Amino acid sequence: MKRVFFSLFLACLAGLSSGQQLTGYVNPLLGTATLWEPEDLGYVRTWKQRTWGAEVFPGSSLPNAMVQCTPVTMYHSGAGYQYEDQTILGFGHTAKGHWGGLHVPFLPATGRFGANDYASAYSHANESAQPGYYQVYLERYHVNAELTTTLRCAFHRYTFRPDDEKFLLADMTHSNNDVRDWSIQREGEHAFSGSQNGEGRIFFYATTNYAIRNILNLQNRGDILSVVCFDDSRRELPLEVRVGFSFVSIDNARMNLEAEMLNKSFNQVRTEADQQWEALLRRIQVQGGTERQRRLFYSTLYRSLLWPSLRSDVNGQYRDARDHVVSADFNYYTDPSFWDDYRNKDILLGLLRPDVMADVIMSCIDRGEKRGGYFPTFFHGDHGAAVVAGNWLRGVRRFDMRRAYTLLYNNAFKPGPGGRPFLDEYLRRGWIAEKDTTNVPTQDEYKAAVTKTVEYAYDDYATALIARELREKDAERELRLRSMNYKKLFDPSTGFWRGRIDDGSWIQDFRPYYPYFAYQYREANAWNSLFFAPHDPQGVVKLYPSKRAVELKLDSLFSQPWRGYEVHNMTGFIGNYCHGNQPGHSIPYMYYFIDRQEKSQLILDSIMNRFYDMGRHHLAYAGMDDAGEMSSWYVFNAIGLYTYSPADPQYIVTVPLFPRILFTFPDGHTTEIVHQGAARHKITRISVDGRQLKGWFLQDKDLKRAKRICIQTK
Repeated sequence: MKRVFFSLFLACLAGLSSGQQLTGYVNPLLGTATLWEPEDLGYVRTWKQRTWGAEVFPGSSLPNAMVQCTPVTMYHSGAGYQYEDQTILGFGHTAKGHWGGLHVPFLPATGRFGANDYASAYSHANESAQPGYYQVYLERYHVNAELTTTLRCAFHRYTFRPDDEKFLLADMTHSNNDVRDWSIQREGEHAFSGSQNGEGRIFFYATTNYAIRNILNLQNRGDILSVVCFDDSRRELPLEVRVGFSFVSIDNARMNLEAEMLNKSFNQVRTEADQQWEALLRRIQVQGGTERQRRLFYSTLYRSLLWPSLRSDVNGQYRDARDHVVSADFNYYTDPSFWDDYRNKDILLGLLRPDVMADVIMSCIDRGEKRGGYFPTFFHGDHGAAVVAGNWLRGVRRFDMRRAYTLLYNNAFKPGPGGRPFLDEYLRRGWIAEKDTTNVPTQDEYKAAVTKTVEYAYDDYATALIARELREKDAERELRLRSMNYKKLFDPSTGFWRGRIDDGSWIQDFRPYYPYFAYQYREANAWNSLFFAPHDPQGVVKLYPSKRAVELKLDSLFSQPWRGYEVHNMTGFIGNYCHGNQPGHSIPYMYYFIDRQEKSQLILDSIMNRFYDMGRHHLAYAGMDDAGEMSSWYVFNAIGLYTYSPADPQYIVTVPLFPRILFTFPDGHTTEIVHQGAARHKITRISVDGRQLKGWFLQDKDLKRAKRICIQTK
């Protein structure tokens, strides 16, 4: 009995998370603040616009849901909520984690208001957020607003003062998109419906526990505000509004509402949301570490699992790329943010929710086949191949690989609208040319030719892996040859990847410290574009005179100071390394390939310690979360693994933040990851069920089959 008591006591001291609600560690407000101070930014601010600090939303959502019910403090500003703002404009119903969304904002009101005068002050002292729940007190209207959600529905509960008349404002002309048209109408005594067209037309059907008298449209200087007025609005009961959404029709929105929220109380919906999040977060249980580390871990894990977003209804219908209403035997989702989250998040989602990841890929196939025959791309590059290959080779198989390959083959071999930009150049000479000019302003748009070239080479490698699976030997052979194209823009005289002009000569105005938006490099400078060939790190090392030369280059990257350039999408610096944007996220691991792994760990620990609860409120990230990529980077490294080459079914092993991690896979198997050693930096042994691992990479099959993975350090 004493032994049992002592074991329980040690477990409590170690911070075992298995005995308490993991949702309690999650702070949805983390990532909502802006960076202001020079020590956080890496430069002195002179611009008026905000500097990105993750740009996430704090509202209620289930994992990969259609609906995200979240407060709006400013439209067209990230996800619409900035912690420093002092007023709330409404509660939108969709959010990505940056830009877009915020469809159909609602706001409870009483007293006097107008078409352009309705925002309410609020205080963070009277605000709270949990997975699946958000609450805030609206000071202007003396209303306590509470929000919770299902996959396709939102539940609003507004508690007014007993004698106040109650109104619901529907700001149909606003969202984070350009609203082209909208409608709202009464649907009987206790319901109203409508639609809003902006970034796709969304439909809604809402029911209330108060009888609706009418809906008014207030106008002032071009602004229009719809007001739902109630007959019995002085009752003491809270105003409850249940809203179903659909991208198909009002009828489907009503169907979604009836299927997911009919006869459920607010507290029941909130409890079910918390239970769903708890079950998913419990797939990775960390033990030990500090309270701060556990809170950062589960907050970033939560943030990693919100996007892509569901778009099909409970009956399987969705509106496809041709704007046709169709049905399928899979759930239809939005595209991933490929340029950002192919690096890690789409693999993490496949590990934790392979059914969702398979449906995401099937959704991409569906869109690609109906949009000209190309697999969807994102922003400036490609990268669907890495997501498809990386998940297929990790066992996510419930999608049609042949159909995916047909589209990805077109991306790689057939120039055309919808495929890879500048592919004709790339096919002709193995690299993309840039314009030879001087004094390029940071924000000017060019080709981002260096970034595209080296990334296309990696996409070629990922597509070759798929071709191998399908026994397309000729295509595999050619793609593997093309995967070496990253070498063609390496300049040995400088040790950087550098742009070439059409005649093959180097860009003359070469400034490796200067950050560009799209000249030579995409949202980076030459320093943050180093070493990108995740499929061939040893080949990268051979481009330099020696391993020592690579080490000196890396040391310079992490020690040469940022030159004070003010760029709102680059923050969080260690020397010239920028963690606040994705291009450099694989660079810290390069030390592994020159036998200096311990230097990598020093950098990784510094990143995890410094860049995820920044700013005066400790609620900002460095840079933008980009639909979960930044968060997933933290999650993987905190458990001692990283998707260095996401297309390959393996993980580079790092030192976990926690002494013990229990990773439970969807099939029920649990793998224990253990860190042993008083020091953190130098890995001396990696073992899988007692068998010593050769090299630094853990195979996915070992991760999913092992009972115990041990990482020893000194």
